[in-house]
Amino acid sequence: MNVWAIDKATPLKLLLLELVHRYGENTLALNAQEQHYQAIELCTMNDPALSAYIYTFGQAAGRYGIDLKYPLSAHNIVGDNEDLTLDQIVEIIAIHLF
Repeated sequence: MNVWAIDKATPLKLLLLELVHRYGENTLALNAQEQHYQAIELCTMNDPALSAYIYTFGQAAGRYGIDLKYPLSAHNIVGDNEDLTLDQIVEIIAIHLF
C-alpha cells in the first residue's frame, strides 16, 4: 500500500506509516468502503470481522478516536476511546488486532 497515495488526512497517513513500519506491508487491510477523509477502518488480512475504525474528526489536533469492532456487534466498543495520542492508538491496535 502506498500510504501517500490514499486520500486520507495526514494524521491517518502517519498512523498507517507507523503500522507498516511495525508490522510490514501486507499485514493489515484497509477497508476501501470507508469514504470519510478523516477516518479509516483496518483489519488483519486473516480476520476481516475483527476491525478498528480510527478517526480524527471531532478530535483535537494530533489526537485520534478509535472504535473496536468484533464479529458479534453486541461486543463492539464505540465512542469510548477518544482524544488519544498516536502511541496510544498504536498500542490499542496491537492489542485488538494482534
